[in-house]
Amino acid sequence: MFVDEVRVHVKGGRGGDGVTSFARQPYEPRGRPDGGDGGHGGDVVVRATGDVATLVDHHHRPHRAAERGRHGEGDLRRGADGADDVLHVPLGTVVKDQAGDAIADLLRAGDEVVAAAGGRGGRGNAAFRTSHRRAPMFHELGEPAQERWVTLELKLMADVALVGFPNAGKSSLIARLSAAKPKIAGYPFTTLSPNLGVVRAGDTDFVVADVPGLIEGASEGRGLGHRFLRHVERAQVLLHVLDCASYEQRDPREDLETVLAELGSYQADLLDRPALVFCNKVDADRETAEIIRPDLEAAGWEVLLGSAVTGEGLDHLRMRLASLVGLARSHREAEAGDDSARPVLRPAAGGRNDFAVESTGHGFRVTGERIERWVVTTDLGNDEAVRYLQGRLVRAGVDRQLALAGARRGDPVEIAGAVFDFDPEPGDPGDDPDDLNDPGPRADRDEARGRPNP
Repeated sequence: MFVDEVRVHVKGGRGGDGVTSFARQPYEPRGRPDGGDGGHGGDVVVRATGDVATLVDHHHRPHRAAERGRHGEGDLRRGADGADDVLHVPLGTVVKDQAGDAIADLLRAGDEVVAAAGGRGGRGNAAFRTSHRRAPMFHELGEPAQERWVTLELKLMADVALVGFPNAGKSSLIARLSAAKPKIAGYPFTTLSPNLGVVRAGDTDFVVADVPGLIEGASEGRGLGHRFLRHVERAQVLLHVLDCASYEQRDPREDLETVLAELGSYQADLLDRPALVFCNKVDADRETAEIIRPDLEAAGWEVLLGSAVTGEGLDHLRMRLASLVGLARSHREAEAGDDSARPVLRPAAGGRNDFAVESTGHGFRVTGERIERWVVTTDLGNDEAVRYLQGRLVRAGVDRQLALAGARRGDPVEIAGAVFDFDPEPGDPGDDPDDLNDPGPRADRDEARGRPNP
C-alpha cells in the first residue's frame, strides 16, 4: 500500500530522577552526599533513508515513544540514558508540526530531525553540596519529555514528473520508458498512487514519476489529483502528456490549459520549470496531433509526438528528457554550492530575563522555558528543595518582576501548573508597596559580595 501522508504522535522519554544518598562506610557515620544524577530520556528521531519507499509502517504505528532515562543511584552512579526511537522515512519527507509549519525537509540519506526531545535527567544530591550546604537532603526530578503530533508528508524525489488528464497514457508511458509495472487499464483513474521508474538515456539515469491524473479543481481538492500534487514539487522537469485519441470528447489543448491552471494555483513556480509536451496515442489518431501541434508550438511549447503502445518517438523523448534533466541538475548544483556542508541548528541561549510575567485577573502567571524547568524538576513535597527553588527564582529576578507587575504578599503565582503564594523577603520589592523603585538591602548585600543585582 502506498502511503504518502500520516499523522504520528511522538513522545520523548522522561528524564530519570536524581537520588538522595549518603556514603556509608565503617567508622564514618556521616558520609558525604553521593547521590547520582538521572539519565536523559531518549529522543524520537525522524531519519531519511533510501531503504524505504512509503510511510506505510508509520500508518500502522501512529504512536511512537522513546525510552525514559533510568534513575540515579548511590555512590555517584549515574542512571543510563534512554534509547532513541528512530522513525525511518523515505527521501523527500517533510516533517510538519500541528500548526502545519514545516519542521524539516529530509532530502538526503542520513538527514534527520528530533521530532520529540527527551527530558534531561535530574541531579542527585551530590550536585547540590556547597561549603554552606554540606548535607543536601534533596534531589531533582527528571524533566518531562516533549510530546506532540507531527505530520509526515512524502514528496517523491523524481527528476521528471508526468502530468496530464486521466487516461492520457501516463502509466503506459512510464512502463515503456522504464522497468516500472503500474496497473494499466482503459478507463480513467486507473492509477491511484504515484509510480516511480528509472530511465536510462545514454550515460544519464533519471527518475520519472507518474502522477495520478489531474482534473479541473484538483488544487482545491476535487478528484484524486489534489492528493498527489505535492509529488510534482520535487521534479525539475515536467512532461505534459496529452491524449490525442479522444479529440471528439475533449480538446487536448484545453486539457493542457486546465492542467497548467491547476499547477499554477497549487504552486506558481511550477510553471517556470523546463517542460515538454508529448502528444500520445498517435497510433490511434495521428491527425489530431498534427492539428494541435502548430498551435502549441506557436505558444512556445516544444512538442513531441509518439505512442506509448508502439514505442514510436520514445527514443527521442528519452534523449530530450535526459538533456533537460542534465541542465537542471547543473543549475541546481551551482545554486547549492558545497552540498556536503549541512547546517547545524542550535537553540538560542537564554538570558537572565528569559521569562515573562502576566496577570490572570485572580493572580499572576510566570512563563519561560528555564523557569518552568526549574519548577517541574523540583520535588515540591520537600521543604529544602522548595527553599532552594525559591532562592533560584529570587536570583533570576522573578520576585522583582512580579512586584513590578503589581503582585503583593499572598497573591497566587502560577508557574508550570504549580501555584505558589507570593512571599517576598522583608525589604524586597512587593513587601512594601511604596518601595518598588528601591532595590532594598538585598541588592546592597549582593553588591558588597560582588554578586550581580537581578
